[in-house]
Formats: sequence, structure tokens, C-alpha cells
Amino acid sequence: MGDPQLAALAQRYFDFHLADNPMSASFYGIPGYDHLLPDPGRDGDAARLAHHAEVREGLAALDAGGLEGQDRITHSMLGRLVRDQSAVIESRLGEVALSNTISGPVTSMLSSLPRQSLDSEQRSRDYLVRLGKLDDYFGAVLDRYRQAGAEGRHQTRGGVLGVMEQVADYLATDIERDALAAPEPSGVDVDEWKAEARALVAERVRPALARWREALEAEFLPVARGDGEVGVCHVPGGLEGYAAASRQFTTTDLDPEAVHRIGLEEVERNRAEFAEIGARELGTGDVAEVVERLRGDTSLRYETAEQIVADVTAALRRAEDALPAAFLEYDFAPCSVEVIPEHAAKGSTLAYYTVPASDGSRPGTHWVNTYAPQTRSRYEYEALAFHESVPGHHLQFALGQTLKDLPQFRQFGYVTAFGEGWGLYTERLCDEIGLYSGDLARLGMVSFDAWRACRLVVDTGMHAFGWSRERAVQFMRDNTALSEVNIANEVDRYIAWPGQALAYMIGRRHIQGLRSRAERELGAAFDLRHFHDRILSSGSIPLETMTGVVDAWIAESR
Repeated sequence: MGDPQLAALAQRYFDFHLADNPMSASFYGIPGYDHLLPDPGRDGDAARLAHHAEVREGLAALDAGGLEGQDRITHSMLGRLVRDQSAVIESRLGEVALSNTISGPVTSMLSSLPRQSLDSEQRSRDYLVRLGKLDDYFGAVLDRYRQAGAEGRHQTRGGVLGVMEQVADYLATDIERDALAAPEPSGVDVDEWKAEARALVAERVRPALARWREALEAEFLPVARGDGEVGVCHVPGGLEGYAAASRQFTTTDLDPEAVHRIGLEEVERNRAEFAEIGARELGTGDVAEVVERLRGDTSLRYETAEQIVADVTAALRRAEDALPAAFLEYDFAPCSVEVIPEHAAKGSTLAYYTVPASDGSRPGTHWVNTYAPQTRSRYEYEALAFHESVPGHHLQFALGQTLKDLPQFRQFGYVTAFGEGWGLYTERLCDEIGLYSGDLARLGMVSFDAWRACRLVVDTGMHAFGWSRERAVQFMRDNTALSEVNIANEVDRYIAWPGQALAYMIGRRHIQGLRSRAERELGAAFDLRHFHDRILSSGSIPLETMTGVVDAWIAESR
């Protein structure tokens, strides 16, 4: 039995989170929020800050020294989360994050709203209520951008142009094929429901986005920051905001200089692997030649979207069959492979993952980008599948949902450095247990590793040290085998989402470092399956908390 005051405070925090982020509640499968949208204005931020302040006050009133086991983890997590989240809200970086990438508000809504589960009459009707509020939501986001601009905090030119094109493409689609009206409802007359959904889209959503396009061209484009000033260091308060974002996403207090240096070290290590594996597979150990061959050889690319889906699905099934080699036996939700919708794919990343609904109404999903398949390299998609599905994000989050004895915020929570660090760690783990089809796919693994290392360099480079967009693109071009289109999409994502890209490699290095310590200290008593179980069995946790968890396991296992 845990501390009742802490349990109540943890639930209070989670209730605040759902109220502030009702879209998250829908994806968790928690009822009662499906008709709501978040408040994207400064008043909404003020409410969120007040909620965090209440949680901080509650934590201060508890005797942390008297807590044990999972309660100690819960207390430390709550303290770190509310501190970091409050600092990011106060920085207002979201006001200058206009983008057509996954973090952008238009992409987010057009992609996420149609994925809401409509498995009951109430949810089906709530969806229409939420859909009818999108015009006000988009209007509030636009007003927030205007407020920022009035204070000299401007959007990037690339972000403005990207959203203008995205909105124009969306408005040009046939309303009969509009994704917002495409879900299949339950418990209602389907034809009537779809007719009402299309009417809401035609009368509210599309006019709101048409106003966006007009405003972006007339108001925002003339004052936008150019490609030489894409970093938030060029925005008033941006450096402080970037420091806050870095702390939140890495759950460390590493400064930008240290992160930049770590990135450069990792890039050099990956260049050595490019040379070694390239000599075997491609007949050259020259890194520039290896990278250029991987990027430019059209015989290494896909021909159809169906080939991409087939390779990703095969890698997922292979990993599922191999789980006993590195993991204990678990019972968790299934994972599916789906294609990123056409309207969102052009500016999207290679892939992303969405968690299964807690009520079982929706599996976990690896969303894969098949847009322009002839531009996409065959060697990349095995590492991608392992990262996004099994044993990466899907195992991680589906297993987290089975941890019923933890507070809800920990069952559903997402600590980026843990989540993305684990995903990147599993790309290498799958090489250890023999899941790659050959050296070509392993070069994809190395390229992906180098990609995450480059993130440390270019994210800090742009946002802390004033790098131009072209300098960031060139660094990625020189040190990874990513295609030109992927490099461009990735750099634009880093521009729009400062600090998020740091979490992957910082998290991976932390997990690998803890494993190396455990192997060294336990020797023959080290069991990889139990190490992974200890990493995963407390849910998504900050890196400093993870250190304490592994230290305790080492002490128990001696």
C-alpha cells in the first residue's frame, strides 16, 4: 500500500493533464473528453501553470524521506515533470513553432482527429462536437501567433510557406475524401453522421483554414525569419526557452555546449562503422563514398508503397518471434502497421508510433510514410520498424499500460528521453540478436545512429549557436545516408520543435551506460532479460530516476 497523499496528488496531476490535453484522453481510451479540444491560448497556458503550481505545493507538503519503492519514483517524477513543463510553458516557444511537420497544429489535428476511436454512440456524437470546435481552435492558434508577432517573436519563412502549401493542398482535396469525415462511427446512422461531418468540415473547418492561408501570406510571411535565422536564439527569450526545452526533453541538466560535444563524438564513431561495414558490403571504406552510394544509388530504393509496408511488417513479425532471446514473457496489446495519410505524408517524418487504447479498442500502430516511394531507401526500414514497433516503442508503451499498480500518469506518461532513448537502443539490440537481414540493412542502422548523433549537433547548432538551415542540412548530408528529402524534413522538424531531437541519443547513451555498468559489476550474474525488465517495468521515467532503479537492481542481484 503506497502513501495515500502521494497517490491522491498523482491522480490530481493526471486529471489536470487530461483536462489540459483532452486529445490525449481520447487516445488513452479514457471517456468523458472526446468532445473537447485544448485551449491553445495564453489563458490556457495560465491554467496549466496554475495546475503545476498546485502539484508542486502538494509535493512540498509531503515527507519525501519517508517514501519507499515506487512511491519514491513517483515523487521524483512529479517534481521533475512539473518543473520542466512549467519552464517550457513560460518560455512560449510554441508561439514561434509554425510548421507543416508532425508538431504543427494543422498536421496534428488533420492526422490525429480521424484516428479517434468511435466504438460507441457517445463517442461518435462527441466526435462531431469536437469537429465543430475546430474553427475556434484554429482561430485561437492564429491569434496566438499574432500576439507573438506583435512582440517581435516571428515565425520562420520556411514554416509559413510550408503551412501555406499544406493548407492549399488540403483545401483542394475532394470533401468526399476528407479524412476528418472518413472515420466509421458506431451506434448511429452512418450516412447521416457522415453527412453532418462533411457539413461541419465544409462550413467551419475549411473556411477557418482558408483564413489561415490568407493571414499567413498577408501578415506573417513579410516579417518571417529567413533560413539564416531559423534558431530560437534569434527570437527574444529564445535562448532561455531552448535551455528549458533541452532540460524537459533530455531530463538532464546538460548544457548546449556539452550536448554539441557529445554529438560530435558520436558522429566520429559512426563514421568508423560506415567505413568498416561499407568495405564489406559496398567494396569501399571511404565514408564519403559509402554515404553517397547509399543516398544516390537508385537500385537501393523502393518502387512501390506496398514494398515498404511489406518490409516493415516482415521486420515486425521477425522481432515478435525473437522476443524470448532478450525479454521475459509478457502479455500486451498487438501492433499494426498503417500508412500515414496522404494529406499529412508529404511533410512528415519517415514514421511515428501511436499507443494502443487502454480499453482495447485500438491496437498500437506503427505509422509509416510511403509518400514518393522511389525516393525512399530499402536499407532504412528494418531499423525503423524495430524502433517504432517491437522491441521499440510498441513493446515499451503497450507493456507500460499493463502496469496497473502504478499511478495513471505513469501508465500513460511519455518521458521523451526514456521513450526515444529506448527506441534507439533497440535498433542496436536487434543487431545483437541477429534480426537484420544483412550488412545493407546494418548500414541503415548505422545511418540511423549517425542521424541521431547529428541531431545533437545541428539542433544545438541552430537553436543555441545560430547555425543557418543550410549549414544544418550540409552537416546531415556529410554524416548520414539519409535522402535529401528526409534530411530536409528532419531539419525542418528540428527548427519547429527545439530540443525534442536531443532526447534520442542522450537517452540511448544513458541506457547503454547503465547496461555496461551492470554487466561489469554483476559479471556472470548479469541477465539481459531481467535488465530489460527492470528498465521497462517502472513505465516511462526520467533518466536520473532510471539510474536509481538500475542501481537498486544491481544491489539486489549480487
